[in-house]
Amino acid sequence: MPLPELKRAAAAAALAAFVAAPAMAQTPPVPRPVKVLIISMFGPEAKPWIEQLRLDQEVAVPGLSPDYPAVHCNADGVCQMTTGMGHANAAASTMALLWSRQFDLSKAYVLIAGIAGIDPAKGTLGTAAWARYLVDFGIQHEIDARELPQGWSSGYLGIGAKDPAGKPPLNYRTEVFQLNEDLLQAVLALTKDAKLVDGEAAAAYRARYPDAPANQPPKVVQCDTLAGDTYWHGARIGERAKDWVALVTDGKGSYCTTQQEDNATFEALRRGEEAGLVDTGRVAVLRTASNFDRPHPGQTAVESLLAKSGGFPIAIANLYAAGAPFVQAVVRDWETWQAGVLVAAQ
Repeated sequence: MPLPELKRAAAAAALAAFVAAPAMAQTPPVPRPVKVLIISMFGPEAKPWIEQLRLDQEVAVPGLSPDYPAVHCNADGVCQMTTGMGHANAAASTMALLWSRQFDLSKAYVLIAGIAGIDPAKGTLGTAAWARYLVDFGIQHEIDARELPQGWSSGYLGIGAKDPAGKPPLNYRTEVFQLNEDLLQAVLALTKDAKLVDGEAAAAYRARYPDAPANQPPKVVQCDTLAGDTYWHGARIGERAKDWVALVTDGKGSYCTTQQEDNATFEALRRGEEAGLVDTGRVAVLRTASNFDRPHPGQTAVESLLAKSGGFPIAIANLYAAGAPFVQAVVRDWETWQAGVLVAAQ
C-alpha cells in the first residue's frame, strides 16, 4: 500500500478506536437486583436497619445527599438509603437513586420507615402506624390566625377552596396518595403481634395524658400520615390536620402521624414507576411515634413542643421491631413475593 494511503487508513482506524472507546467505557453495569428497599430520612432512622440486617455493602450513588452518599446492602437482596430530611431532600435523593439505574427495583418492595409526631387520640409514644393514605399538609393557603374571617375554624384552606371546609380541586396531584390495600393488609397481618420497645421515661410522660390510647403502651396500628415541612404543634393545628385528612380523602382517611417527607418520596417513586423502574403497588409506609403532636392537660403548646418525652429512642427502635417481620417475610419467601402481593397474601 502506498504511504499516503497507509497513513489515511491508520488515521481512520485510530479515529474509530477513539470513538468506540468512550462508548465501551460508559457501558453501564448490570443493575443490582433488590428484594426490599428501605428508605430512611436521617441517620438515626437508618442505624437499626444497617446494624440488624448487616447491610455492610456500600454502593455510592451520584446525586444522593452529601450527608448520606451511599446505599447500604446485604447479600440477601435488602438495601437501605437515607434521603436527608424534608421534602426537597426526599424527592431529590429518591430520584437520584432511581435514575442511577444501579439497582433493579422493578420487583422490589419499598418500605418508607421513619419517626413522626402522633395524635394522642390515635396512639402513644412508640406506636407503630402503617398508612393507607399519604396526605400533604403543606399544599394549602394560610391566613394568620389574628386575621381570620368571622366564623372560620382555621386559617388554613385548600388551594382553590373558598373556606376551610371546602374541598380543593387537588390540582397539584400530590395532595393525597392511597397505598395498595392488599399490601397494607398483608403487612398488618405480618406485624400486628410485633413486640414493640417501651421505656420508663416514655411511660412516665404518657401517664400525663388522661385517656387511652395516649397513656397506654405502644402497639401496631393502622392510621394515616400527614406530610409537611413546617414542624407544627398544638391542639388547634392538630384539629385542622384531622379535618384536612378527612376532607381530601372524602372521609376515608384517619389522621394519625405528622412528618415531613412521605408525599415527596412517593411522588418520586410514582415518576419512577412511569419509567418502568419501580412498582408503587409494592410501597408500604411505616411511621413510629417519637412525640405527641399536642400538649397534655395543664401544658402549653410550646412546653409540649420542647418537652423531653422519652419517645425518640423507642420510636427509633420500633422502626425495626415493627418493620422487620415484613422485610424478613419478603426475603424468606421471595419466590412467592416476587410474583406479587396477591400471590404472597394467599
